[in-house]
Amino acid sequence: MILFSPRQAGRAFCAVCCYACLVFAPCVAANLPSQSPPGPQDSAKQSRESGAPQRIPRQQAQTTAAIDGVVRDAGFSNIILPVPAAALTLRNVQSGEIFSASTSGEGVFRVFPLPPGHYQLRVEAKNYAPFVLPDLAVQPNEVVTLEISLVTVAAMEARSRLPRLPELGPAPSAEAQPSFGTHRTLRHRLDSDPAYIENISPDALPPVADVYNTIPNRWALEQPDYRRYSQKGEYIYTKPSRFDPFNRNRFKGDEPVWSKLLGQQTFLNVTASSESFFDGRRVPSRSNVSSARPGSSGFFGKGEQAFFDQTLRCTLDLFHGDAAFKPVDWRIRITPELSLNNLKVRELGLVGPDPRSGTNRFDDHLGLQEAFVEVKLHDFGPNYDFISARAGIQQFNADFRGFLFVDEEPALRIFGNLYSDRIEYNLAYFHFIEKNTNSGLNTFDRRHQQVLLGSVYLQDFFFPGYTAEFVAAWNKDDPSLHYDDNGFLVRPAPIGNVINQNPGAGLIPHGIGVGYFGWLGSGHIHRLNLTHAFYQAIGVDTFNPIAGRRVTVNAQMAAAEISYDKDWIRYRISGFYTSGDAHPRDGRARGFDSIVDLPNFAGGLFSFWNREAIRLLGSGILLTTPGSLIPSLRASKEEGQANFVNPGIFLANAGADFDITPKLRGFANFNLLRFERTEPLEFLLFQWPIHHTIGEDFGIGVEYRPPLSENIVLTGGASALQPSQGFKDIYTNRTLFSLFGSVKFTF
Repeated sequence: MILFSPRQAGRAFCAVCCYACLVFAPCVAANLPSQSPPGPQDSAKQSRESGAPQRIPRQQAQTTAAIDGVVRDAGFSNIILPVPAAALTLRNVQSGEIFSASTSGEGVFRVFPLPPGHYQLRVEAKNYAPFVLPDLAVQPNEVVTLEISLVTVAAMEARSRLPRLPELGPAPSAEAQPSFGTHRTLRHRLDSDPAYIENISPDALPPVADVYNTIPNRWALEQPDYRRYSQKGEYIYTKPSRFDPFNRNRFKGDEPVWSKLLGQQTFLNVTASSESFFDGRRVPSRSNVSSARPGSSGFFGKGEQAFFDQTLRCTLDLFHGDAAFKPVDWRIRITPELSLNNLKVRELGLVGPDPRSGTNRFDDHLGLQEAFVEVKLHDFGPNYDFISARAGIQQFNADFRGFLFVDEEPALRIFGNLYSDRIEYNLAYFHFIEKNTNSGLNTFDRRHQQVLLGSVYLQDFFFPGYTAEFVAAWNKDDPSLHYDDNGFLVRPAPIGNVINQNPGAGLIPHGIGVGYFGWLGSGHIHRLNLTHAFYQAIGVDTFNPIAGRRVTVNAQMAAAEISYDKDWIRYRISGFYTSGDAHPRDGRARGFDSIVDLPNFAGGLFSFWNREAIRLLGSGILLTTPGSLIPSLRASKEEGQANFVNPGIFLANAGADFDITPKLRGFANFNLLRFERTEPLEFLLFQWPIHHTIGEDFGIGVEYRPPLSENIVLTGGASALQPSQGFKDIYTNRTLFSLFGSVKFTF
């Protein structure tokens, strides 16, 4: 028996998809469908979803055809029990040519290529009555999908003893399988002919309700029951659940939501994550000399600290499109994030400027990290070339490794691609908002800082597999006065000349207008993986507090990493350089500083120098800010201003990444650190000489993913900084260390 309704044909197609894709992919690679941009044909497309399929763009006409499908046991109406090793014979009625095939263990069969014409189909299997279809018409350039149900010999004999109902037609013969429905084949044409061709058996039709099940929404087709294995496991045709992100789920963008209101191509993707982060560390800390603490005459105090941060983030992403590779037509995304953090230190005056604040600080903050609307403006061709616009609070990373600008800020962004995605481009304007000090999340206070940025990516530039990026950015940070949430002054930086010498004039305005020009690359050349970056910064600082005057900026940054994969280990070496200022009081600023960087480089999270903040004691600024490699002498990376009078750095890195198991990765990292210039430090600390060497940075860590996905990620590591002479000149010879761990759950 052959069932022909769209619902049942869909079930058969699902049953054969996995097998056909693996076994016959070479045969049908040329016929794989691709999507084309929406246009006037959309209405015709929707009307043909229950009938003839669409024409594949630029698909050449074929002169052959194919027949595929599944053979199952007719005794099970709700469970697809395949019939393996069934023999199929196709005999051309005109020429007598014979084509043979057999079903797999899943009951799947396929005959390809097949000359067009009229065929007699015969299906035979052990313990089953034979099935014969006298006339099966096959047209050129089409695939005929069949779902054939065989009846056992015992069931056929039992049926022959029953009285025949008049509406069922004549009694079955030995060569014709008893029919409980009409014999019909579904024709899946590959051309643009809108006609729906079908071959109807001369047998009488059963009641319409037994054959046709009209489903106006193709997304409402349910997966058939499939129980090949009795035990539970991750098998195909798993039933959907709203709490399961791995299988079909309406809230993960697998099927449309509110289709009657927003259309059948509107999807909702809900992503929720929880991350718990703990960091126990020893960093330089000043001592609180007081009579309440006898013996506290030393300048350096107890630097041990414990920090815990619990973040909860939820993203609601509503978009209209194909939920696949094609860019969406429009999108609305909202992402709130909640942070609960606690800091425990051993010295006073660290959690706030008032010693009465104690040594413990707990803070909570709710920030809006994403809130934007995106609209596709135009499609440039059938290969997903497009241009879109996005307005609102959004994530952005200016380059491959986060050297220049990584943040979530209000912006207007134009982006897209050209030449089959060989070229990608961005043009964005950002207007900053203030950040919460202890969590780094957004607030609702406007900040007088703007960034204009444009970038172009060129794939297969110079070498196949290598992508080049060219960046131009302008950072305009206007003068302002700002204290962070803990009460510390961060704008302007509390160092050097801050107060105007004229009585009552207040603070000296400190504004920045600096342009960045960069060339970056990432990819591979044969077996070598390559990443490199170079930035040139040019501009003006209206009043640098260290120089005590207006300065012109001329600074550079360079980085390069080469890695090699051998078996389960990736070996890598890299270097990082930023220029330093040799004359901190002249009219030129030579030290490089970024806008808001977050580099994944030279060990990233597993580097002590990269992850921890090291305060320059005796001042209100930091030698390095959290998540930065640059010794920029800023008051704060998020809330402070860029400072181009700094010592600069040279870093040499060696490390390895280990794929220990598919779920477990290991990391080992070593950095050798050195100041490029020490004159700014000598001027600020009134200390001479200060050597150039900083020290050695060691780090190890592991990352474990229990379900072999990003839904559960456990990360832990340890790092240490062994000071060299230059660091000892500023601080002490005590080894600095950090032990950290994070647990992240994502739905």
